[in-house]
Amino acid sequence: MDSPSVAVVILNWNGKKFLEQFLPSLVASTYQNFSIVVADNASTDGSIEFLKAHYPRVAIIQNNGNLGYTGGYNAALQHVQADYYALLNSDVEVETGWLEPLVSLMESDPEMGACQPKMLDFAQPGTFEYAGAAGGWLDAFGYPFCKGRVFDYCEDDHGQFDQPVPIFWASGAALFIRPRVFHEMKGFDPFFFAHMEEIDLCWRMQLAGYRIFSCPKSVIYHVGGGTLPKGNQRKVFLNFRNNLIMLSKNMRFSEKLWKIPYRIILDSVSAWKNIFIGEPAYFIAVAMAHLAYAKWLVIGRNKSIFPIRRNKTLTGLYHGNIAWEHFVNGKKGFNEIVEHNN
Repeated sequence: MDSPSVAVVILNWNGKKFLEQFLPSLVASTYQNFSIVVADNASTDGSIEFLKAHYPRVAIIQNNGNLGYTGGYNAALQHVQADYYALLNSDVEVETGWLEPLVSLMESDPEMGACQPKMLDFAQPGTFEYAGAAGGWLDAFGYPFCKGRVFDYCEDDHGQFDQPVPIFWASGAALFIRPRVFHEMKGFDPFFFAHMEEIDLCWRMQLAGYRIFSCPKSVIYHVGGGTLPKGNQRKVFLNFRNNLIMLSKNMRFSEKLWKIPYRIILDSVSAWKNIFIGEPAYFIAVAMAHLAYAKWLVIGRNKSIFPIRRNKTLTGLYHGNIAWEHFVNGKKGFNEIVEHNN
C-alpha cells in the first residue's frame, strides 16, 4: 500500500532569499510520497521567476494580494489535495527524515488533528527556537509559551522533551495537520491576518474533540522573524489584538468575564513599562491593539470563526499565571514552572 501523501505548503511573501537557502534541504527529504507547493502572496522580489527557473516541479499557487498568513493559507489550501498538509515557513531547514515521524504519529491515532516537529534555532542548533520549541502550551490567562521556551527564555535541548506528548497548540511555522480537520474548522480565522492564528485554530480543534501532539523525532531548524522581526510595531499590535480576540472566542463566558479585563490590565502594565525604558512604539502598539479589540467586539465578530464545542477537557493548559512565575518568582524553564505547579 502506498504511503499517505503529504503536501508541504510554503506561504511566501517576498521570501526569495529563504527559498534559495532552504528549498534544497526540503527537496532532499527522504519521504517517498510528498509534494512541494509554494503559495505566493503576490511577491514582487522575483520569487515566482526563481521557482520556475530552478524548481519546475514545485507547484505554485499565486494569491491575488498579500493576504497574510491566515488568508494566504485559507485561499491556497482550497486547491491542494493530499492526505496531510505540512504548513512550513520559508525560513526553515529540515532534516532529511523529518516527514516520516510526523506521518507515523498521525497514522497511529485518527483523532489526532495536528502535530509539530521539534523546532530548534537555526543560528544555535542546540537551543529551542522561540516560535514553537517542543510544542505549545497556554496558561490560564491566555499567555502562550512552549516546552522549551517561556517568554523570551529559550532552553538548550538536552533531550528533555523527546517524548511525543499532547500539547495545547502546534506552531504555524511547521504545522502538520489533517486536511479534513483543517477544512472542518474552516481554516484559520481570516480576521487575524497573522500571529496567534495557529493557537486559535488548535484551541478550536481541541474544543471540537481533536488532539494536538508534539513529535520530537522530527527535527527542523527555524530562523524566526523572517517576515516581521521581533519587536516590530505591527507584530506587537497583531499579537496583543489577536490574543484578546482568541480569548473572547474560545473561553467559557464565566472565565472571560473576568480574565479578559485582567489581561487588559496586565497588557497596560507591560505597555507602561516600555514607556519608561524608552520604547514608546511598543506602548502605542498595545494601545492600538486594545482599541482594535474593542472595534472587533462591536463590528468585527461576524468576520471571525467561532468554535464547535464538543469537548471540555483541554490538554497543554497551565492552570497558573506563567507571567507571575517567570517575572516575579524568577522561574525560567518549562519544567521548573509546570511540573511543580500544575
